[in-house]
Amino acid sequence: MSVRIALLGLGEAGSAIARDLLAAGADVRGHDPALAPPAGVAARRDEADAVRDADLVLSANSSAAARGALLTALPALRPGTLFADLNTASPALKASLADAAGDRADVVDVALMAPVPGLGLRTPMLASGPAAPRFADLLRPLGAAVDVHPGPVGAATSRKLLRSVFYKGLAAAVLEALAGARAAGCEDWLRADVAAELARFDAATLDRLVDGSHRHARRRADEMAAAAQQLDELGVPSRVARAARDALVELRDAAAVPG
Repeated sequence: MSVRIALLGLGEAGSAIARDLLAAGADVRGHDPALAPPAGVAARRDEADAVRDADLVLSANSSAAARGALLTALPALRPGTLFADLNTASPALKASLADAAGDRADVVDVALMAPVPGLGLRTPMLASGPAAPRFADLLRPLGAAVDVHPGPVGAATSRKLLRSVFYKGLAAAVLEALAGARAAGCEDWLRADVAAELARFDAATLDRLVDGSHRHARRRADEMAAAAQQLDELGVPSRVARAARDALVELRDAAAVPG
């Protein structure tokens, strides 16, 4: 008998994963209060109806809806059902889902480590919690890319969010720098320069960024203060530049305190 999988949330991510599960031979049912399911997915009237006969539940709605989706589904879950939360939420929220489920379901924290569009079920997943190995055993034969991280529910999403500080922070810095360059009339030059710098990044670059920030905090704090002032004069909000200045000031002041 094919694996019975319930999708809670059939937006861009949920629908893409559902289509791949169907193609792999899974028996898929789902519910989304705002969207109709893709062709082949059995529509269910609510979360409880969607999960009542499922072996695995994939909650792919939003962090704001994650707890409500679990609580609505909970009375219909058979003991031992895997409930995998794929939403990007705080580790504390993920842990609270496991607490709320109690013995009614085995909650798995799943962090999607790349954008789902274009990858679907092949999106790299990092799973944590006691039931994570069972989650991987169910989905890997269907084509999913699942890595199991030893740790409690919340450990997988913790790693994703820590990585997000870098990726989303980098994106914010690039956007701010390009906006300033556009205002200064040199966007093409800066875009090419940033692309070349990123292409040269390696482990040694990371060491230089960390060590250099500590060693040269005073000079770099002054530099970022000047950069923020220039953005202000160009009419570009200097949020990232000022945050970088403040972080460097903290490093500078900490180094000045006798150890």
